[in-house]
Amino acid sequence: MSSGLRAGTQRKDVEDLLTGARYELMPFDSFDDEITHLPDDATIAITTSPQLGIERTVERAEQAAEQGYDVVPHVAARYVTDREHLEDIAQRLIDAGITDIFVPGGDREEPAGEFESAYDLLSTLDDTEYTFDEVGITGYPEGHAFLDEKTLTDSMAKKEPYATYIVTQLCYDSDTVLEWIENIRNRGIDLPVEIGIPGVMKYQRLINISQKVGVGDSIKFLNKTTGIIGFIRQLVSSRGKYKPNELVDDLTPHVDDGTYRIRGIHIYTFNQTADTESWRRVRIQN
Repeated sequence: MSSGLRAGTQRKDVEDLLTGARYELMPFDSFDDEITHLPDDATIAITTSPQLGIERTVERAEQAAEQGYDVVPHVAARYVTDREHLEDIAQRLIDAGITDIFVPGGDREEPAGEFESAYDLLSTLDDTEYTFDEVGITGYPEGHAFLDEKTLTDSMAKKEPYATYIVTQLCYDSDTVLEWIENIRNRGIDLPVEIGIPGVMKYQRLINISQKVGVGDSIKFLNKTTGIIGFIRQLVSSRGKYKPNELVDDLTPHVDDGTYRIRGIHIYTFNQTADTESWRRVRIQN
């Protein structure tokens, strides 16, 4: 009886987790089509593209907000030139009705202006008249390609007073994510966490993308979960597509745990929304 109750509770937990999922989109030409596959009330995070710059992010954010979506633009620090530019961006977002922003450092080698880091931008924004109800910062369960663990931890501690939540970098391994959350809690960082997971897409595309964004051990995890034979079997049975079923199932039991303070999942769609949304709806129903 108790196991049946837990099974029912688990299904409800999965439903709750997936119902409130946030979708990340890139502001490319495919954006107009990709957004049509999402629920009318979806929360959409919009990245800053090295090719297109932050102006395209702001334009897409204004567009999506006008269409009625809950929008979270990435205001990447190294793409903003100065305080005046930041204030202009903030004014446009507020005028569009946007109340939530995500502030990463940004992946350009040289900053466009005076902001070297997310902290630089956040502290400057705090000194302006512009405020947002929610401000997200980045978490790195598997570390960063160019920053050591102490630097990352110190940086997060500096940014915490200006933020209301953390979004983790893409990761496929629930144990890695949960251990990382435990570590930051032990260091006194108490912000709620949105866990970044991959959406549904072909394995080869996912692996190629993951290698580009610096996901290391998670790639190995994909190969070792069931051994190489099991991995090949997964590819065949899934018609070559990755689905984050196991990852969601492993995270779900910890959602209501006050230690972890998991506030939801953040789906990295890489502009492959149709398959991801079909998967999400099936999981909610089953």
